[in-house]
Amino acid sequence: MSEGKKGFFSRLVSGLTKTRKSIAAGFDYIFGGFTKIDDDFYEELEEVLVMADIGIHTTEKIIEDLKEKVKEQRISEPARCKDLLISSIKAQMTVDDHAYDFENEKTVILVIGVNGVGKTTTVGKLAGQYKNVGKKVVMAAADTFRAAAIEQLTEWSKRANVDIIAGQEGSDPAAVIYDAIAASKARHADILICDTAGRLHNKKNLMAELGKINRIIDKEYPEAVRETLIVLDGTTGQNALAQAKQFKEVADISGIVLTKLDGTAKGGIAIAIQSELGVPVKYIGIGEKIDDLQRFNADDFVDALFKQEDKETT
Repeated sequence: MSEGKKGFFSRLVSGLTKTRKSIAAGFDYIFGGFTKIDDDFYEELEEVLVMADIGIHTTEKIIEDLKEKVKEQRISEPARCKDLLISSIKAQMTVDDHAYDFENEKTVILVIGVNGVGKTTTVGKLAGQYKNVGKKVVMAAADTFRAAAIEQLTEWSKRANVDIIAGQEGSDPAAVIYDAIAASKARHADILICDTAGRLHNKKNLMAELGKINRIIDKEYPEAVRETLIVLDGTTGQNALAQAKQFKEVADISGIVLTKLDGTAKGGIAIAIQSELGVPVKYIGIGEKIDDLQRFNADDFVDALFKQEDKETT
């Protein structure tokens, strides 16, 4: 593991401390206190996972998978179930090998999500990271309805040293995207990242707006790969899952960015979101710096959540 990855993993371990402590107490009781694997054992385990914001439906999947493995391997000691449980959870979160192919294509990234989840900041961080690996990046400030969104993204463009296309506050977001596509073509950009408005309380307007933006991209930039990332606040737990479900009704989501995982007691929501939506978590954020947003790694995340001692001593 590189120094940068080690540093990020250490911060992830630290950020998930509250979640891990709540799970660890339950695990110590279940795997150390039970002498046999029975209905009571599974019920207690289910309760611990649900309380960690892994969610009822996802927990049921994990428990069923565990029961099958216990039966197949003829396991009778509860303590031997812990590693099986962790491998079952990792299986719920595996990210496809091709999930990040878009980073190496001519791509338009639409970043969606409600206000306050870290959407504009995510656009800035992604832009900075792509720029740092030699990509030509253009940002589009298409969240024209939120006060200061354009100024915030402009500040990120300066910090990341990338071009930005912006209109006036209250202007047509689709018009900004149109101009940004023209600029991307003229400047031979590799990646165009678009910040969008997050007015989930009015899904009809949101659907119309995103539909108009997508039609413009289809018409003006058909050769570009499309990536739609939804940004979710990890501290909101099940509410983040509810938001993702609503956005999925109006947008073809291809990936999830889970932010603010530093200090939350609801880190298990990452497992629930990916499992229930069938959409991969592609990036996670644990701080304010550009490199505090990283590609999601299921092994690292679950190890940080459940058994970081093993990881840190390897």
